Amino acid sequence: MRLRDISGKEIIDVKQGIKLGVLGQTDLEINEQTGQIEAFIIPSYKWFGLKKEEDESLIRWRNIKVIGEDMIVVESEDFTEGKG
Repeated sequence: MRLRDISGKEIIDVKQGIKLGVLGQTDLEINEQTGQIEAFIIPSYKWFGLKKEEDESLIRWRNIKVIGEDMIVVESEDFTEGKG
């Protein structure tokens, strides 16, 4: 799978039933030795997406349950908030 294949997909939390962000508006944590994506770093926005807050959510690759045609479904149990 290539990054362009998942870019633009909505990231949905299955436990909370909320949209967390869109891949493409996120940063990636990549293992420099293996080149594998280890996590998505999702910035927090307010004011209708116009102002980025300092808090971020970190979604580990292991928390991804399904990568579908339109969205990525994750389970929020192990999220780390406030990374920024």
